[in-house]
Amino acid sequence: MRTMKVDVAVIGAGTAGMTAWKAASKSGARAVLIEDGPYGTTCARVGCMPSKLLIAAAEAAHAANHAAAFGVHVEGVRVNGREVMARVRSERDRFVGFTLRAIESMPDDSRLRGRARFLSDTTLDVGGHTRVEALSVVIATGTRPNVPAQYLPLGDRVIVNDDVFDWEELPDSVLVVGAGVIGLELGQALSRLGVRTRILQRSSHVGGLRDPLVYQSAVAALSKELDLVLEAAILGVRRVGREAEVRYQVPGSAEVVERYDYVLLAAGRTPNLDDLGLEHTNATLNERGMPTYDAATLRIDDTPIFIAGDVNGILPLLHEAADDGRIAGRNAARFPDVQPGQRRAALSIVFSDPQLAAVGLRFNELPADAAVGEVDFANQGRSRILLKNQGKLRLYADRSSEVLLGAEMAGPSMEHIAHLLAWSVQQRLTVQQMLAMPFYHPVIEEGLRTALQYLAAELRD
Repeated sequence: MRTMKVDVAVIGAGTAGMTAWKAASKSGARAVLIEDGPYGTTCARVGCMPSKLLIAAAEAAHAANHAAAFGVHVEGVRVNGREVMARVRSERDRFVGFTLRAIESMPDDSRLRGRARFLSDTTLDVGGHTRVEALSVVIATGTRPNVPAQYLPLGDRVIVNDDVFDWEELPDSVLVVGAGVIGLELGQALSRLGVRTRILQRSSHVGGLRDPLVYQSAVAALSKELDLVLEAAILGVRRVGREAEVRYQVPGSAEVVERYDYVLLAAGRTPNLDDLGLEHTNATLNERGMPTYDAATLRIDDTPIFIAGDVNGILPLLHEAADDGRIAGRNAARFPDVQPGQRRAALSIVFSDPQLAAVGLRFNELPADAAVGEVDFANQGRSRILLKNQGKLRLYADRSSEVLLGAEMAGPSMEHIAHLLAWSVQQRLTVQQMLAMPFYHPVIEEGLRTALQYLAAELRD
C-alpha cells in the first residue's frame, strides 16, 4: 500500500466535492479528490437535468393535447416513448460529459479512485491500495434514494428516480410514492406523457409548502390534472408476475388494491455515511450515524473533518451543495482558522405545473406579527391569456422595518418570480423599494406588484 500526503482530502466527486476541491486548491492547499463510483454529479446524472428533459417532453405533449382551448385543434397527438427516452438519455449524457471533462482536466495526482474509510480523523484507507494522510478532510459523499424494506419483495418492480432515466421505453403504469419535489415532477411528467400514474402521499404535505393558503391553491390546481391521493397509508405490497400489487388506505375510506408496472419511490434519501469508518474518528454520531457539526462552518465537532452537500441533510439543492463545498473547502484548507461561510437567501423550486417555490423565511418560520400580502392568479391578466391562471403568491414582510422576509407561491412562471424575490430578500429590500421597480404590461410580474401593493397596505394598517 502506498502513502499519499496531502493538505486536504475530499471524499466524493459530486457538486459539493468538486467545489470543495477547487476552493481548497485556490486557497493554496494540496488537495486530492477521492471517488469510488462513476464520475458525474447527481444533478447531471439522475437529478435536475434529466428530470427537466422529461418535463420538457411532457409539457410539449400537454400543450398539444390542450391547444383546443385556444381555438387550435391538433389531431392525432402521439407520444413515442422510445423517442422521448432516447432524447432524455442523450442530453443527460451530454450534461454528464461536461462534468467528466472538468474531472479529466484536473492533474492526475489530484484524483484518486477507490472507497475511502477513516482510520483516524486525518488518515484514510482508499480502496485498500492507498493510505492518505491529510491535515483535514471534507466529506461530500451525497445521498441515495431510500428504499424501505417493505418494498423489497417487489424486486425490480420497485424503482427510484435514478432508474427512470435509463428507461428505453415508457411503461404503461407507475405508482409514485411521495409528493415532494421528485414525486410531483416525475409523476406529472409521466402522466402527461400518457403513463397511467397515481401519486400517493402518506401525509397532507405537498411540494414542501408550509403556507396553508398557498398549499390549498396548489392542491386544488394539481388535483384537476393529477391523480393525487393524500394521507394514504401503504398496507402491503407483493409482486404478481411482471406487476407490483399495492394495498393502501385513506382514513375513512375502504382499502384499495391496485397493480402497476412499477412503484416509483420518491419519499426521501439516505446520507452516504455508512461504511465510511466514522466510528474511528472523534466525531459524535447520533443514532442514525449522522455526525454533529456546525452549520455555519460545516466543521464536525472539534475535529479537522468537514461535511458538505446533500450528505449533511441541510438542503439537497445544487446551489446549496456548491456553497457548502466552497465553505468546507476553504475552511479545510485554512484549518484551524475556521470561519463561518456566507449564505445566500434560501430558494427552492418545484418544476411542476403550476410551479411551486419558496424564498427566504417559510410561513412556519415567520415572526408572529409578520405582515402578509397576496395575489390569486385566477384573474391575473397575463396568466389568463396563457390559460395558466391558477395558484396563489403570498409575501411576508417585517412590520417594523418593512423589509421582505420571504414568500411561498404556486403559479405560472414561479421559477422567475422566485428569483426576483430571492434577490430582494438577500438585498434586504423594503416593500416600497420593490414597488419602485419597473413592471411591464402585460406580464405575470404584475401579479407580484399586486401582492406587494396589498402588503404595503397591510403595513400601513
